[in-house]
Amino acid sequence: MGLRIWMGGRLVDETEAKVSVFDHGLLYGDGVFEGIRVYNGKLFELDAHITRLFKSANAIRLQIPREAQDLMADVRTTVQANHLQDGYVRLVVTRGVGSLGLNPLTCTDPQIIIIADTIQLYPRELYEQGLKVISTNTIRNHPLSLSPQIKSLNYLNNILAKLEALDHNVPEAIMYNHMGYVAEGTGDNVFVVSRDKVISPPIEAGSLEGITRAVVIRLAQQCGYGVCEKDLTRYDLYAADFASTWHETKALDGFTAKNEQSTFENYTPIPQAKPQGRVSRFLHRAGGGGSQ
Repeated sequence: MGLRIWMGGRLVDETEAKVSVFDHGLLYGDGVFEGIRVYNGKLFELDAHITRLFKSANAIRLQIPREAQDLMADVRTTVQANHLQDGYVRLVVTRGVGSLGLNPLTCTDPQIIIIADTIQLYPRELYEQGLKVISTNTIRNHPLSLSPQIKSLNYLNNILAKLEALDHNVPEAIMYNHMGYVAEGTGDNVFVVSRDKVISPPIEAGSLEGITRAVVIRLAQQCGYGVCEKDLTRYDLYAADFASTWHETKALDGFTAKNEQSTFENYTPIPQAKPQGRVSRFLHRAGGGGSQ
């Protein structure tokens, strides 16, 4: 039996879940989305995800044809229909069907699509032993061009950085902004631990205001650990006691070094590996090696 997809205001079989070839979500990446984890049948920070979805939609002048509370109910219905205990929800809102031109005002009937399925991006051992990453040459979109706070369907900036990583046989990359400071991974926020302090780049550096990021910061503060936001350089990643990435789909991945440095040419391998100090161990435990 296939997945049950929420589309057109109802649940349909995955074979019936189809969008028009004239939908601007397909033609131009014109739309917004959220990725939401499910743990033990419970949706992680659903309210925060829905709030961010509406903020992204407002920023691109896209009217979501559903109230927030109703949309949350639709997400829960989709999760239950697929008997999902641990997995991932992809909530998408497209601009809708329009002309072949760019004009979004020609579009009608924005599509709400909800997919609930299992997901594991990396083998379990990478969560436990660490993740190899590189510094990518693809810089993060300039914030005056496209705000990183808009979680849009156009992810080419991140995809190009991901391709750089895969070309060099590593699964992840660190992206930098136009000033040379750390922005984020290809789809995750970055944290480092230095001198028993948890540090993350400020949102102004070009990263998405991650929901899991906010939870990590809140947990660290509640546990009495020092937390700050500051611009990070490539040196700071090398010098950190521990470095990790966080994302709704991946939880925590510690960085490890790539040995064949000569193969990287302009690409810089990033250390650091296993959590050593008390704060590093806290950050790693908070991720549960793959759960949040």
